[in-house]
Amino acid sequence: MSTATPDAQRVQIFDTTLRDGEQSPGISLNAGEKLEIAHQLARLGVDVIEAGFPIASPGDFAAVQAIARQVHGPVICGLARANAGDIERCHEAIKDAERPRIHTFCSTSDIHIEHQLRSTREDVKGLVRASVAQAKSLCADVEFSPMDATRADVEFTAEVLQIALDEGATVINVPDTVGYAMPQEYAAFLTRLYELVGDLRGATLSTHCHDDLGLAVANSFAGVQAGARQVECAINGIGERAGNASLEEIVMLLHVRAAHTGGLHTGVETTELARSSRLVSRLTGYVIQPNKAIVGRNAFAHESGIHQDGVLKDRSTFEIMDARTVGLEVNALVLGKHSGRAALKVALEDLGYAVDGQALNAAFKRFKEVADRKKTVTAMDLEALVTDELRTEAKAWELEWFDVEASTRRPPHATVAVKGPDGAVTQGSFTGDGPVDAIFKAINAATGIDARLREFRVDAVTPYADALGEASVVLELGDPAAAVRTDTPGLLTGERVSGAGQAVATDIIEAAATAYMRALSSAVAKASALAAAPAPAW
Repeated sequence: MSTATPDAQRVQIFDTTLRDGEQSPGISLNAGEKLEIAHQLARLGVDVIEAGFPIASPGDFAAVQAIARQVHGPVICGLARANAGDIERCHEAIKDAERPRIHTFCSTSDIHIEHQLRSTREDVKGLVRASVAQAKSLCADVEFSPMDATRADVEFTAEVLQIALDEGATVINVPDTVGYAMPQEYAAFLTRLYELVGDLRGATLSTHCHDDLGLAVANSFAGVQAGARQVECAINGIGERAGNASLEEIVMLLHVRAAHTGGLHTGVETTELARSSRLVSRLTGYVIQPNKAIVGRNAFAHESGIHQDGVLKDRSTFEIMDARTVGLEVNALVLGKHSGRAALKVALEDLGYAVDGQALNAAFKRFKEVADRKKTVTAMDLEALVTDELRTEAKAWELEWFDVEASTRRPPHATVAVKGPDGAVTQGSFTGDGPVDAIFKAINAATGIDARLREFRVDAVTPYADALGEASVVLELGDPAAAVRTDTPGLLTGERVSGAGQAVATDIIEAAATAYMRALSSAVAKASALAAAPAPAW
């Protein structure tokens, strides 16, 4: 079976935000957050959602399964190593999807075979044959990736790919796993594979390029020019180390330059790009750099007088695309404190949120709290508020109230009250280097958990003076075993477990404290899952 699209110029977009993207240091999405992003990816119109790595943890399995059952439109894909247990677990997670896919992989570079797998080339061929055959017996759509292919011998990689195709693989992905290749090298590697593997043109050839040398998008585009018709990428380019090819950049490259690429195009709804980018940034805590192509806040900004003069006369003088094309149009919607529940409901629906019943009541209550402090509430404010209000993560710890005393004459002091997993409320106080430092340390004192701040950031949701503050926190548990109160041997004292949290409020100290509590809850939940789950065999 071939999944090659009948439209020879259509490039399928394979989104790996929820798998490779979530492997970025400090990112830990819960099932509810993953499901929210997956629904947005479906609205965006990606062809494939790689929902996760089901064998990695019970939480990841549950998230992939929920996405498979509830998200419609795209192919729902799960990742599995080339072993029977992984593939069986992956199938269990994705089998209820309308269009399921198993993606299995095994390294073909001698570096990986010798040092990571501690195996041989012959063993690798046997593993690939068995794993692809097993995956095919469970699922009609099977993707195979020769990991670290661009540092591998091309003839040996070709042998492995032919085995995968013989066993029924429908998609062949050639990853530049460590971001080592240059565009001309990557294109030549794919071209040579087409020459060596006769059946490759009957399958969909895919790219998966990392950005270690800043060439992920360039390499992906080179791969498409060489014949690949699937690009694996992530929103905002997040992923392992320096990240993946940026979805919005590859999509807009093909969109803007279609006439110069022989009509290459995607099925992505480009007006959803900016919203998708903001959502992923908000839920992961990974800031979008201001000069980020396509979705950065400066992507369509002009400060130079010469540029401003030209844009005022005709925007095409210094802009190669319309900001509205990627969903960055300034929304005319403005609500205030006198707006009612019905107006809020319509506004949220316009933003793609179907909110009703108790969820609408909660969103309306939060909206009123903010509207009392702001003159106007914009569409971007609403998007931030509803995402914040409807978060579904397990809350191991919740902030009840806080007091902060700040002065230039004495060190800032904070007192907090927090509700624990058992419902009991405890208090903690601490003096810190600043009000935010004091409140974070007071939370540690109240919970009795040794959490260490790794990253903290506050951003404005909109560029106005009364903007909402959006706080992002990444922390690390100094003693995860103590945090989950467990003697489980699998969770060692001193093992590092991190968590990320975000929150929105008009008061940045409140936003910071809430984000810290959410990060703490995320880290404790992760530590608990690690303690409860047996480590998978690698």
